[in-house]
Amino acid sequence: MPATGSGPEAPAPLVRVSVLRLVDFRNHAALRLAFTRPFVVFAGENGSGKTNLLEALSLLSPGRGLRRAVTQDLARKDGSGGFSVGAEIVSNGVESRIATQLRPDAASPTRLIRIDETVPDRAEALLDLLRVLWLTPAMDGLFTGPAGDRRKFLDRLVLAVDPGHGRRAADYERAMRQRNRLLSEHRREDAWIAGVEAQMAELGIAIALARAELVALLAGMILEAGPSGPFPQAGLALTSGYGAMALDRPAADLEDAARLSLAEGRFEDRAAGRTLAGPHRGDLLVSHAGKAMPAALSSTGEQKALLVGLVLAHARLVARISGLSPILLLDEIAAHLDPGRRAALFDIVETLGVQAFMTGTDMDLFSALGSRAQFHPTTAEGVGEPFPPPRAPELP
Repeated sequence: MPATGSGPEAPAPLVRVSVLRLVDFRNHAALRLAFTRPFVVFAGENGSGKTNLLEALSLLSPGRGLRRAVTQDLARKDGSGGFSVGAEIVSNGVESRIATQLRPDAASPTRLIRIDETVPDRAEALLDLLRVLWLTPAMDGLFTGPAGDRRKFLDRLVLAVDPGHGRRAADYERAMRQRNRLLSEHRREDAWIAGVEAQMAELGIAIALARAELVALLAGMILEAGPSGPFPQAGLALTSGYGAMALDRPAADLEDAARLSLAEGRFEDRAAGRTLAGPHRGDLLVSHAGKAMPAALSSTGEQKALLVGLVLAHARLVARISGLSPILLLDEIAAHLDPGRRAALFDIVETLGVQAFMTGTDMDLFSALGSRAQFHPTTAEGVGEPFPPPRAPELP
């Protein structure tokens, strides 16, 4: 598939998806797309499947993808009952093939993952090859929505630099459900409950410390970029979920304190029907640093700009820590940014040296990209061949 536009080729990102193949995925029966530019734009009407393409790319990383969809819901209606997402990638000069699929006759809804000719033990093996980050319209209410949304956002940021974080979080949730059940059944097996609490304390403190480290590193990256950029600086703070307990002590001491807190809180937790302390009660606090104002009180436009700035700072952090330039998925990114900020966003992404996939309903919103991008029209019938970029408006 030829590249579009004219002019010199931009340097290829160190990590990039060169080919994407879909079979019975969402509204796509069969699709093969080859990508030759660092920017890829899918443009078309709402409902034409643009976000489905980004969702497929998000499944090249651990987890449930950018929509957090149930696996069976990813299969095309009236299709085989299964689906397949395949990709050819280049990671620091090494070519690899990744596939994730649900077999039509699968006994369980578990997605299978294959990297080249092997089936990895854990999905986190994908992070050895690429890191996928995303920003979607569903995240626009992040600062005003429930704390649980911010925890999921934060944990996704942590996972991109700490591959073991997702497993710790899942194990903690499993242990907490077990403890809640034991308490609700009024079990008297103190040794059993104590064993579960010891596991929760170890995992919970590890989660809290990983979050705190990520927030500190991200805050440093934001300060390093300086206050003069097109996107406002975000101030970051974290509540651990452990009340007033400071996290500046050795991990072993923190685990002992967390374990004691759980044991002492059994009566209260039993009455509440849930565990009242732990990382599942933490929160990410974001402010508009330039105005010393909570992000939740900022205007809608400022909140969007703060979120974009956070994602860009995180992309820089991921590249620095992992040595892998991340792949950015930016869904409907241009609609709520003024022309100046749109052009600045494109330039910053290019400077980051990453591959970016973007969607929008109006191709003209991406005219500032020019020949840097590969433009695909999307319709209900499918994805079209790339075509020349829209002409940027002439200055008066």
